Amino acid sequence: MSHWINDVSLTGNSVELVPLTMEHRDALVTAASDGELWNLWYTAVPSPETIDQTIEQALAKKSQFGELPFVIKDVKSNQIIGSTRFCNVDNVNKRLEIGYTWYAKSFQRTNSNTEAKLLLLSHAFEVLQSIAVEFRTNWFNHQSRSAILRLGAKQDGVLRNHQRMTDGGYRDTVVFSIIDSEWLAVKRSLMSKTDVH
Repeated sequence: MSHWINDVSLTGNSVELVPLTMEHRDALVTAASDGELWNLWYTAVPSPETIDQTIEQALAKKSQFGELPFVIKDVKSNQIIGSTRFCNVDNVNKRLEIGYTWYAKSFQRTNSNTEAKLLLLSHAFEVLQSIAVEFRTNWFNHQSRSAILRLGAKQDGVLRNHQRMTDGGYRDTVVFSIIDSEWLAVKRSLMSKTDVH
């Protein structure tokens, strides 16, 4: 099978994105424990009980060239503070999604997310030559929706009854994207919000 994405580490001034391995399991549980993020009903963050399955599923999709999962490290402390990934990779059309993103509570609403997104988007548009990068989130995850809009993405629409949730209900998914012709303006805006140049 031909593939378009390959392992890469992405390093900025405050965060480093490193390909996920099973060796990261304990550090990810520690990060998710900061705020007990697995208790948020509108998002899926691994718990101590689900971390192994979460990593195994991500690595299985990676082996099929459908995802590229990362851990996010704080450069200053060398501590793992969260996770993100390229997912829903469309090798033919050169489209992908940045998703499964979460941060330890003490690193939320900091420069870490902005810089990580700048690194991911730069790689997607400038190295992989993506034509579009998507972001998706739960309709009720207002914090995530606001953060995606602050990146410079535009809302494409809402997929109603898109996914069944663990409680048996259905999730409405809000879809956003940045397209290649918008990238330079988005990059300029993101760089103005970080110390990456």
